[in-house]
Amino acid sequence: MFELIKNIKGTKKKKFFIEKVNIYIKYLKLISNNLNIKIDKNKATIDKKTSLRLKELNIFNSCNSRDKKLLREVLDPNLFENFICAVNFNILNKRKIGNYLEKIEPQKRKKKQYQRKHNVVDFFCGAGGLSYGFIQENFKIVLANDNDEECIETYKFNHPEILPSKIILDDIKKIIPNLKKYLINKKVDVVVGGPPCQGFSNVNQQRIINDPRNKLYKYFIQAVKKINPKIVVMENVKGMYPYAEQVKQDLKKISYISDYDLLVSDQFGVAQKRPRLFFIGIREDFAKTKKISVERIFKDIKNNNKLVKKHILKDALKYIKPLISPRVKNITEVDDDKTGKKIAINSFKGDENSYLKLINQNRKIDFIFNHKARYASNVNYEIFSKLGQGEDGTSKKIQHVFPYKHRNHIFKDKYFRLNENKPSRTITAHLRMDCLSHIHPTQVRTITPREAARIQSFPDDYFFLGPYLKTYMQIGNAVPPVMAKHIAKVIKKYLN
Repeated sequence: MFELIKNIKGTKKKKFFIEKVNIYIKYLKLISNNLNIKIDKNKATIDKKTSLRLKELNIFNSCNSRDKKLLREVLDPNLFENFICAVNFNILNKRKIGNYLEKIEPQKRKKKQYQRKHNVVDFFCGAGGLSYGFIQENFKIVLANDNDEECIETYKFNHPEILPSKIILDDIKKIIPNLKKYLINKKVDVVVGGPPCQGFSNVNQQRIINDPRNKLYKYFIQAVKKINPKIVVMENVKGMYPYAEQVKQDLKKISYISDYDLLVSDQFGVAQKRPRLFFIGIREDFAKTKKISVERIFKDIKNNNKLVKKHILKDALKYIKPLISPRVKNITEVDDDKTGKKIAINSFKGDENSYLKLINQNRKIDFIFNHKARYASNVNYEIFSKLGQGEDGTSKKIQHVFPYKHRNHIFKDKYFRLNENKPSRTITAHLRMDCLSHIHPTQVRTITPREAARIQSFPDDYFFLGPYLKTYMQIGNAVPPVMAKHIAKVIKKYLN
């Protein structure tokens, strides 16, 4: 989870380190409350045991005075004291804490780094939704890459089974020349990815495959050619459909037979209607030897869906604390009982429906992350309180306050109250902008990042790092893990 204090240089690294320190402190505070044992605020000294613990946490390198000095320089005095008190509480109560710190404990994280049968490379990995689905089907991610810092931090935190050195923050065009270095002695079975797709978005009327923003797709094809995996899986928006045949031709040029199909997430049991275009390519020699066709793979994926229990929004929003919108700006990073917290004890642990069992893999989750309500202005609060489920900006109930009524033909979806008795509309990265298109069906507020993550089928203990609004972007750009798992399951069958 942590990085050596001697390597914390630059504003960004310092910001992420401080965020992780705060996460650690909040974890220990919640655990102390749960155990009914107070954290001793006078235990803010770094003795030999504390130094060794900081070394275990990969913060100290050699427990020397230089490391202590650097830690004091990075953290302000108050945060430093709270952190050291939390570390010392951890040391004193290690047995009682047990598995609460499973996501943080280095030794437990290392134990998850075991070998698996099939290797995967994930380009444009984002927060890790596609990877997470493949991991559940026992694939091993041997390289993951993205150029978004928040996404990479989220990915590292939630994927302890992958060596941190194999989770690369960089531009794909800089990764391609160094693939041999990153994949030493690794045979890659599958390359997956979802190249950024602004030029194919339905919002954009000038959708052309040679749009400069779609160069990343071309780099993805270059990477596939260099790695030469048996199978390729690429995900994109349905706006890419008119150019799907050109994608097939590009894959054919590098000796892959391929096809594409529009898959919708609710057909996989996800509580969301999210249409996405998937391309699957099979290396020609492998397809011939194994007598595999892409059509057969897609057919199996769809046939398997017939047995899947379907879910609606109500299923995703069950058993989670009700919240109210903050009416004061700029407090999204402030924990509060009424408006939510970044980390909270799961008071509904054990209370689960079929959807929560599905996304949490039948695990009992101790903590709930990122469940914090968003600020609502007076106008928005009134709109939230008056709109009925399934209603938008054209509703007569809000015309007296609706700020865009003169352009209703364009902005009618600017506000939309979700219908809990249907799968949710698509969770998008645009939620970072305002979230007004995803008003909670029964509460007077928009959905929280945690609720968006549930709708996307991320488990409740999947923690999204970074600023509050960036968490919406990470969640909205992801492939629903449950959807990815179904695709991985069929691909695994053919690889075997």
